[in-house]
Amino acid sequence: SVAGIENLPCELQRNFQLMRELDQRTEDKKAEIDSLAAEYIESVKNMLPEERVEHLKKIQSAYSKCKEYSDDKVQLAMQTYEMVDKHIRRLDADLARFEADLKDKLEGSDFESPGSRNLKKGRSQKDKRASRGRGRRTSEEDTPKKKKLKGGLEFADTILSVHPSDVLDMPVDPNEPTYCLCHQVSYGEMIGCDNPDCPIEWFHFACVDLTTKPKGKWFCPRCVQEKKKKK
Repeated sequence: SVAGIENLPCELQRNFQLMRELDQRTEDKKAEIDSLAAEYIESVKNMLPEERVEHLKKIQSAYSKCKEYSDDKVQLAMQTYEMVDKHIRRLDADLARFEADLKDKLEGSDFESPGSRNLKKGRSQKDKRASRGRGRRTSEEDTPKKKKLKGGLEFADTILSVHPSDVLDMPVDPNEPTYCLCHQVSYGEMIGCDNPDCPIEWFHFACVDLTTKPKGKWFCPRCVQEKKKKK
């Protein structure tokens, strides 16, 4: 993965250079079209019908070339996007493996006391259910969570999690699903609303004023308001 990323700047530079060349070819062809059109308008009265057809064919051919260059540039842009996206997905997978390995090492560390070997669970079974109506399933595996030792030490802020402000400053993938009242991507600890018809379903702890998962069923502020209106 690292080797692939090291080559990425060169690959991007090459693709962007090709895009610039296609842009230049398009501009040159547009100038040629303008010249042919001006020539046609100036000489059309003195042209034979065959000459007019031939001249118009030249203009049409130039327009076709412009379209080809534009299509090539769009295709190249899509390939460039897919290239970057591929590396992002690979880095995400590597990061997930790294965090899993790090978690295993922390759990088996000699620095842990016997009473702190069991980590608190961030969610109950209801939090594991899939997010309905979304493009991907949200579970313990793909929703980042803070991990606390019973001794009170937090590793989330330093190793296993990303600070919310850092997440909000990062560029958002348009394909990444958003959640919560803040309409942001998943990060940190999240809780699922127990209303099966909740349109949002997943919420960041901080956005709903939670620091720990409450006991029993939990309903989001919107669903609580709806219940009050129905009474």
